[in-house]
This record gives sequence, structure tokens and C-alpha cells, in this order.
Amino acid sequence: MNRHWVTLEYPHILARLAEHTDFSGGRERALALEPAPEIHEARDSLALTGEARELLLARPDFALGGVHDIRPQARQAEHGVTLHPPELLRVRDTLQGAARTRRLLTRLEAQFPRLADIAWRIVLAPDLVDAIARVFNDRGEVRDDASPTLARIRRELRITQSRVQDRLQRMLTSPQVAPYLQEALITRREGRFVLPVQADFKRHVRGIVHDRSGSGATLFIEPTDVVDMNNTLRELTLAEEDEILRLLQMLTAQIGDLAPEIVASLDALVELDLVFAKARYAVALDASAPELLPLPEKPPQLAEGDRDQTNFHPGTVVRLLEARHPLLDPETVVPVNVDLDDQTHMLVLTGPNTGGKTVTLKTVGLLTLMARAGMHLPVAPGSQLSCFEAVYADIGDEQSIEQSLSTFSSHLNNIVAFLKTVDHRALVLLDELGAGTDPAEGAALARALLEAFRERRSTVLVATHYPDLKLYAHATPGARNASMEFDVETLAPTYRLTIGLPGRSNAFAIAHRLGLPPEIVKHAQGMLSGEALRAEDMLDDLHNLRLQRVRARDQARQAQRDAEDRAAQLRDRLAGIEHERRELLAQAEAQGREVVAALQDEVRALRDRLLAAPGQIAAPEVDAVADAAAALEVRVPQPEPLIAADEIAAPEPAPEPTGVLAEGSTVRIPSLGVEGTVLALEGDEAVIQAGAMRTRLSLEDVELLRARPASKPPPTTLSVAAAPRPSPGVEIDLRGQTAAEALANLDAYLDDAAMAALPWVRIIHGKGTGKLRHEVRHFLATHPLVPMYESASEKEGGSGVTVAKLVTTR
Repeated sequence: MNRHWVTLEYPHILARLAEHTDFSGGRERALALEPAPEIHEARDSLALTGEARELLLARPDFALGGVHDIRPQARQAEHGVTLHPPELLRVRDTLQGAARTRRLLTRLEAQFPRLADIAWRIVLAPDLVDAIARVFNDRGEVRDDASPTLARIRRELRITQSRVQDRLQRMLTSPQVAPYLQEALITRREGRFVLPVQADFKRHVRGIVHDRSGSGATLFIEPTDVVDMNNTLRELTLAEEDEILRLLQMLTAQIGDLAPEIVASLDALVELDLVFAKARYAVALDASAPELLPLPEKPPQLAEGDRDQTNFHPGTVVRLLEARHPLLDPETVVPVNVDLDDQTHMLVLTGPNTGGKTVTLKTVGLLTLMARAGMHLPVAPGSQLSCFEAVYADIGDEQSIEQSLSTFSSHLNNIVAFLKTVDHRALVLLDELGAGTDPAEGAALARALLEAFRERRSTVLVATHYPDLKLYAHATPGARNASMEFDVETLAPTYRLTIGLPGRSNAFAIAHRLGLPPEIVKHAQGMLSGEALRAEDMLDDLHNLRLQRVRARDQARQAQRDAEDRAAQLRDRLAGIEHERRELLAQAEAQGREVVAALQDEVRALRDRLLAAPGQIAAPEVDAVADAAAALEVRVPQPEPLIAADEIAAPEPAPEPTGVLAEGSTVRIPSLGVEGTVLALEGDEAVIQAGAMRTRLSLEDVELLRARPASKPPPTTLSVAAAPRPSPGVEIDLRGQTAAEALANLDAYLDDAAMAALPWVRIIHGKGTGKLRHEVRHFLATHPLVPMYESASEKEGGSGVTVAKLVTTR
């Protein structure tokens, strides 16, 4: 196998894949699986895996039950080698399992056309299956009725055997034989029925001696009276064996005639087994299908100009979102985002030892090979990857004692072996480039090698500790820095990848945390050059700016999501109100009609009484009826028009922002998608506070939302509540943050939540050691916006979540 694949632990992936196969043929194919050389093959394979996952979702119990790899038996039969009964039974079971698989997949061809295409290659052999079933029963025994000849022979065998046993049974009780027997039983030697006779009395029982016991005290004698019957029995047994052999040869001949079809069917079954193994492995990894992109036939044309300032980007794409190494525990592995923009094809990765640099390199290389092999990847949906034709890896300690090579020499030999063959279609992964020799010379050689790969237009990921390579990545078009984060508080790596920032040196911070005397640490810092100190300060500033930007971006995204959710809720609520309004109007109208109809009936009844017999009704009763009719007329309600459905007032459009930009004005920063307050105006620039971030921007880069609020009017008896700010969401997740970061984020979040008039919020801090929970609740106990807090219910997180009630600012 390709040594670079071995370096990336690709065989371990194949071993995991093979565990999900159903029979030996699929397992062998899985262990020998290689990445597809062409993108159309890789894409077809990925699509097949996707179809298999969908089928397993609908039918989780699907399996190639009873199938064996019978290709060797089919080839033996083709060459006339008679197959034994167990082999014939495996052929029968396999052909039956193949037929079931073909029926299922071809019946579902409309849903799973690619799987059905493979299933159509399975050749049905019902006549062969029936022939084997006629010869063997379910226990694998040859049936008595396998042929008329065998039926006759076995019938005669039973009769003859019964006669022999009857004759010998009479001898067991005969006074001429019984006294000389060692035991009163009938046994068999060499296929013939015999009696156990005491050796001292062998002359008293006439017959043929076939065997004797180990002690010599017993002889197994075939009495003369049953010799002829035993001869007949032996002849019938030989005839039975000959007939069974004839049946086996007949079935073998049928298998030999169908050998090419059987081999083709097994190849299809092996392919299906591999496809479904990929699907099951994908489910186990919680994987998703990547978008595999073609490589350009020729790399993009270079712009004319200074070669040092030319971007040699080959047009490749590496966009792996939340990528996890497939061989690591999914419960503990930290996902990384390896997302190279369209200007970057070289990533210089720095960070502490054991911080995850090597794992990141192996993850990218391994996922590239898996995608080409048609396997889904442990990445988030939306991941994209170019179909690199070659993957070269120089990773790990390659020191060779046998060849008397140092680590440096061994690494260099490996790189030289593929340096001449790399081009724009290659992915190159280099770990500790230039290590193992003088640092100055190693750094210079590393830069030269990177420049050679850049000019060959390869996509390169390199892990290093050399500061010179950080500067190279910063100054070279097409190259970019990246770092693995490190928690100075816990002295442990976080395994998070940050693209765009070089790794910081944490030596002084670690030394201080480990208890090295401060004067020694300070003395060591004084030995650094001014440029080195300024570089560290610059990195600190860059990291702080990045954190502020990430927070602002997350807040903006959360605000947008909350606004969309609120808009959807309002639309649903408005539709519900309109529906209820129509129902109430319809009910009121129906009730009104019923009341009017009842009153009109009463009026008609009174009128009928008056007209029925006016001469017979006394004057007082007439007056009473008239008064009742007049009262009913007053009670009959006058019809009033109902409110039309289109009378719901439309919301008034928001007024356009008015006024002049000044200190205190509220503005929006389109590039970040957040709002902020103007702190100061300096010429054509403004200093803006946006959450925890303070930045300076050109006046052209901001939009006025609200002018500076006027001074408050005297309080009146009627006040209008201020419109709440956009909601930051009712939940904040602080897990994975240091205490300082968590409290800073929580403080800003509580301010935004109170301004958005949220009555309460959920704070997720996790259970863990309880340290972060203690810090958060201590902070809440003194916060002016939080009158009380409590743990969430067990269903909502228990002690890992704190629910805080807020004093709103509305």
C-alpha cells in the first residue's frame, strides 16, 4: 500500500470499515479499498453510500443474510472438481440470499437507482437451487428420495440391516453362543455387524475375527450365519455411496455450467456489501457527504509582475467544517474548521507541543483519502474538498536506525522522493519541516522548501515551531498563518484551530504558572529583543481583536436569528388572532340570528292569539297581549354590521433616521452587522463602542440609526416605554471558556437581554468540576440586573444550567 496512506493511518480506517461487512468477500474488498483515481468514480461511490444510508434508515435490519464467498467453489466446479455437501449447501444459501437481495433492491429501483443497478447484475439460478434442495434436506443430509435409485438402495439397506440384527439378537440369547460372549450386545467393525466374544472361547463361536480389544480379552467375531447378509449389506452401502457421489457430481456439473454467472453475482454481492459497510460506518461516525470538487485541468493563469508578490493558488478547495479525526473517540475529540479561502493554498500551523497540529494534518489527509474512496466524512454539512489526485505526507519521527539516518535525514529523504512529482493536483502535509538540525539552517531550508512547493502550485499544510515560517506566511501571497490555541490558565491545549493568526509563545506564562521565580522570568524576558517583545504584544492585540470580532459576530448572528424567530412568531400569532376573530364573529352572528328568530316567533304567536278570536278575548287580556308584543319589539336587537376581516390595521413603517451624526448617536456597522454608540468624532473618523468591542471606523463605513437623544422632558403622568433592543436570545452557552472570558461575555449578554426586555435568561455553564458554575453564580449574586437566580429543572439541564430573572430597563 502507498506509504503516504500508511503514514496517515488509512489502513486503520479500512479495518474499521471491514467490521461493518456481512461476509468474507465484502471484508476482503474493504481491506483492499483504494481511493478512486477519477473524480466521477469517487462521486458515484459517495452517491452509492448516500443511497445505502437512506435504505438503512428505512430498513435498519437489512443485511446480506446467508451469503458466502462461493467464487472458489464455482471455479473448482468449472474445472470438474466435485464439491462436498457443505460446499453445496453454501452455494444454495448464497444463491437464495442473492435472490432475496435482488428482489428487494430492484423493487425499490425508483428510490435507489444506483443500488438497483448493482442488484440487476445478480443472476438468478432457481433451477440450481431447486436441484440442491431436492438432494439435501434442511439439516444438510442427503434425502432418501434424492433419486429413485437411492430410494431403492436405502430401502433394501434397511431391510437387510434389520435381518442381520434379528439373527444376531437371537444369538445373544442362544445357549450355544450366549455363555461365550463378553457382553450381550451387537456392535460394528469395518462396516460389518459382529459380536464381542471372550478370547478364551473363540472356538465355540464359528466366524470371522475382525478386531480385538486393547487388552486382548475380547475378539469381535462375525458369525458364519450372517456373513452372507453382511456381504449384501456392504454391497448396498457401496452402492449408496456411489449413488450419492453421482448426485454430487451432477450438482457440481450444474454449478460449473453456471460458474461465470455465479462469479458475476458474487462480485455484485461483494460490491453491495462494501457499499452498505460504508453506510453503516458513516452512521457510526455521524458523518455527512462532502461535496467533492474537480481539480482544474490547468491551474489559473498567473498575473504578471513581481514573482515574490504573485499568488500561485492552484484553484483547489479545502473547506472542512467541524472536522473530526475518525480514529479518535467522538465523545472527546475537538472538531476543527480547516477552511482555506480562495486566496490561500498554504497553511503554516504553529502552536504548542501536543496541541493538535499533527492530528489536524492527519485529519485533512485522511478525510481526503476517505472522500476519494466513497466514504462519508465526520464533518458538518456544507464541507467541500477538491479531489486531489495525490496526497503526500511527511509526518512523525522517521528516524531509521537500520539505515543510520537521523530524523532530519529521514524526513529529507522522504521529501526528496516526492518533490519532483508534486504539482497543482497534489496535497502536501509536512510535520515539523526542517526539524532535527541547526535551528537557523533548518528554518532557512524549510522556507526554501515551502517556496518550492508554492511555485509548484501545490496545496500545502505545514506544522512548525520556527518563527521564521510565521513571518513567511504573513508576507507571502497564497500563504496564511494558523495556530492551535493554548489555555495558559490550565496549562493545557484546547485543540481549537484558529486560521489567520500565528501561534503565540507561551513559555514565559507557563514558566510563571509552574512556579518559576518571577525574577528569573523577568530576566529571561529582558533578554528578548525589542522586536520579539513587540511581536508578542502584537499577537496579544490580534488575539484580543479576534475575540472581540467573534463576539460581535456571534451577537449579530444571534440577534438576527432572534429577530427572524420573533417575526415568525408574530406572523403565526397574527394569523391565529385573525382566525379566532373570524370564528368569534361567526359565532356572534349565529347567536344573534338565533335570538332574533326566537323573538320573532314569540311576536308571531302573540299576533296569532289576537287574530284567532278577537271577540272572545276580554279587553284587559287584549291590552296585556299588546303590551307584551310592544315589549318584544323593543327587545328585538337591531342588526349591526360586523367588523370586516380586512380592517386589521397595518403596522406603520419605521421612520427614516433623522438628525446629524454626533457623540451619543446610535449607528450600525454593516461590515460586522452590529449596532454601536458613537463615543467621539475625530475628523472623518468615529470611535464606536459596540458591545465589548471599541473600534475606530471611517464615517463612510457606518450608518446612522438614531441621532443623539435629547435631554429628558419633565416627568408626566403618562409615559411611553422605549422600544426594546433586538433580543440576544434567551440562552447563552459559556462552556469551554475560561472564567474571565465567560464573565465578560455574560456581563455584556445580561445588558443586552435587559435592554431587550427579556424577563429571564438561561445560562449554560455545564457541570464539570463546578468551578465555572461557582464563578457565574457569584457574579450573578452581585449583578444589579439580576434580582434572583436558580438552577434549571432536571429536564432542562439541572445544575449545569442557571436560570436568572432580570430587572428589565423598559
